[in-house]
Amino acid sequence: MYGDTKMRGRGGPGLRGGNPVWSHVNCQIDLWIELLHGLDFPPIAALPCTVRQDFDADQFTPCRFPAADLERLYGITIHALTLYDSLEAHVAAQTSRGNIVVMELDSCQLPPVPGAGYQRHRSPTCIAIDALVPEASAMGYYHSDGYHTVSGEDYAAVFRLAPGVCSPDALCFTHADVVRRSAPAQADAALLDASLQLLRFHLANCPRENPLTSFRAAFPAHLDRLMARGEPGFHHYASGVLRQLGANFELLARYLRWLVMQGQNVPDKAAEACYTMASEAMVMQFRLMRAVISRKPDSCEDCLDQLEASYYASVPALASHFGASGP
Repeated sequence: MYGDTKMRGRGGPGLRGGNPVWSHVNCQIDLWIELLHGLDFPPIAALPCTVRQDFDADQFTPCRFPAADLERLYGITIHALTLYDSLEAHVAAQTSRGNIVVMELDSCQLPPVPGAGYQRHRSPTCIAIDALVPEASAMGYYHSDGYHTVSGEDYAAVFRLAPGVCSPDALCFTHADVVRRSAPAQADAALLDASLQLLRFHLANCPRENPLTSFRAAFPAHLDRLMARGEPGFHHYASGVLRQLGANFELLARYLRWLVMQGQNVPDKAAEACYTMASEAMVMQFRLMRAVISRKPDSCEDCLDQLEASYYASVPALASHFGASGP
């Protein structure tokens, strides 16, 4: 079975169906969507946090599920894994107890996801290991949009066991968390109620000012740097800024549609405004790519107009509707 790859519909019903504008968000949220789905929990209920996205001078805040939200909805607790032995020994100890280890590593340590070149592009990524068989040098793990199994050289790469990679007495500088089920998960009406409570909480703590207005003010300087750096720097910018914006609001749109399906009253056109932000961020990404390649700057004023107006029609409208004050 090792070396196999099992793919499922991303995130289960209501979240990744149809043709999404953004196929991926970031390594953390993509992993947790798949992991929650694999645990038979509906990840869509954990999306209220998307209303809190802000612009932090150089990037839009990446979407992540707060640990407190995961515990409230699904009875999951998360704590850091202290590394004093080999990473393999720690993961084996935790998975033997039915826990899951979520850890960060270099993407070149993993076999490729479908459509990717093997060990060609290096970037930080995350995996969630739920099964380990040290005597067979094999493991099963969640990554990106599927569940995978590896063995042999790929297993050795994950745990840095190849000769000369690191000395036996040296610990790899790896961050890892232990995920365990500590309480029963909410279900049905209780899950919906808990999710709505989280939505009100996050709306009460959403940005005080329109983050797209802040982005607009910073964008001319961003554009100057993009044009100076050329195509290699563009892809990192697009991932850290435009994809985080567009994918975040596409998730929020999916969440609002889910609320409607659960019989909840949601402000008219709020979900439509979120989808507009998702698609407009993609349009802006393509326009900036063309600008960088052609060396002809594009201020994207009309895109920024649409994004700024659509934000007002989404998060502040939700804050007013659900009893929380927004920007």
